[in-house]
Amino acid sequence: MIPGPQPLTAEPEAVTAEPEPLSAEPEAVTAEPEPLSAEPEAVTPEPEPLGLKPTVCELGIDLAAQAWRRSGHGDGAIEVAFASAAPAGRTRDGTVGASGPWVLMRVAGDPDRRVLVFDRHEWECFLDGARNGEFDDAASGASATDSAPG
Repeated sequence: MIPGPQPLTAEPEAVTAEPEPLSAEPEAVTAEPEPLSAEPEAVTPEPEPLGLKPTVCELGIDLAAQAWRRSGHGDGAIEVAFASAAPAGRTRDGTVGASGPWVLMRVAGDPDRRVLVFDRHEWECFLDGARNGEFDDAASGASATDSAPG
């Protein structure tokens, strides 16, 4: 026969154990150090920090003097200009202003008059993506999750 549940007592049992006294002396650590490996660990060098891209001001480019190409008419059209930097001073990262060809992009009617600066490599990568349909979903208004397999 299996015994049934035992009734609970109203009073808890008293604990009579005395706490151990604290020692004034710390215990000695006797752990042996790990032996050194014969093979040195591979050290991955930290990558060199990338230079900051120069701003339009740092490039010394006169925006009004550029030949801007427009994607359409009115506010919201994308405008692109190709420019070379004037021999300028130092950029934010301390390097001397770059002279290579730059691609400038802005949105017509932007009240803040922001201008994006791209180097030729970035611009070629953008064009390659556009030619290969990487932005077709964005152009059609579909989100990336709409066309994602799953």
